[in-house]
Amino acid sequence: MFNPKRLSLARKRRRLTAKALAELAGLAIDTVLRLEKGAHSPDDMTIARLARALAYPHSFFTSSDPMDLDVDAVSFRSFSKLSVREREAAIAAGSLGLQLSAWVEERFALPQIKMLDLSYETNPEVAALNLRQFWGIGERPIGDMLGLLETHGVRVFSLSENTAAVNAFSFWRDNKPYIFLNNFKTAESSIFDTAHELGHLVMHKHGDPKGIRSSEREADAFASAFLMPERDVIARIPRPITVDLVLRAKQRWRVSAMAMAYRMKALRLLSDYQYKSICIELGRRGYRTAEPGGIERETSIVWRKMLSHLWSERTTKAEIARDLNMPLDELEGLIWNLAAVGSHPDRNDKPLLHAV
Repeated sequence: MFNPKRLSLARKRRRLTAKALAELAGLAIDTVLRLEKGAHSPDDMTIARLARALAYPHSFFTSSDPMDLDVDAVSFRSFSKLSVREREAAIAAGSLGLQLSAWVEERFALPQIKMLDLSYETNPEVAALNLRQFWGIGERPIGDMLGLLETHGVRVFSLSENTAAVNAFSFWRDNKPYIFLNNFKTAESSIFDTAHELGHLVMHKHGDPKGIRSSEREADAFASAFLMPERDVIARIPRPITVDLVLRAKQRWRVSAMAMAYRMKALRLLSDYQYKSICIELGRRGYRTAEPGGIERETSIVWRKMLSHLWSERTTKAEIARDLNMPLDELEGLIWNLAAVGSHPDRNDKPLLHAV
């Protein structure tokens, strides 16, 4: 049976309007609209045209209903900058990610979820400290933010959106936390985005953070406090603070130069005038839009281990995509950049997880 929800998902994922899809498929726009509404079932030739136009396999459109997201519970890193088409494409990616996650959980025992519900906490500094204490990491710098989240059960996926507008988003579903990250930005900015989404997951689990500026500020403050704990920063930063000192400090806490300077200002280690002067100099040196000599991008240990295990069983990424009735490029967009694994994972990479 043809599934109209699948057609709508694929169209949104490809960022096409109904009119644009109709033109690509050689169909009337009314036909596409009726198909998405489930008004009638198309013949095989029509499905084939849609499949070719969208570059999705025929089987995708005859599969069961996609796993829907509660769009009111999805937190976007830069919600105010999103166009409707970008937002719909990202939500569609989330649905595909849920499908992949279910496929994985049938085959592997993933790390248990160990998260706090801090929705009652209104102080991001306190929330960050509580979560650090709960995870037993004290106040030391975090050497692998992505690995830390995966160890505590957060499901992490990548986004293939080639735009800075969709930085990241997160949500809870079936009491499982999910984060989707865009690799478009610098490694330091991606780490901050990850911590920002972690803030949403623990502080806004039951709320609707979309479009609420206070929630975005809370998540930013949480990320800053979680990555750069107050007592550690104050104890480690000598005076006077110079631009070169900021650049050395950012290496310790693995954040961007601008984020490091802002944290120093928030902790009153810098006056407004000093902060402005340092930001001007950082911008002159190229740190406003990039991180010269930046750190290496974090990758997922969990995904790399799972893919290595699958490869040891001679399961290729093309076979995974076929099993999911998913285009290969969508599967690659969800995990391959994040896992830093090509078509042939390292055969000597012993599985961290066990199959079930």
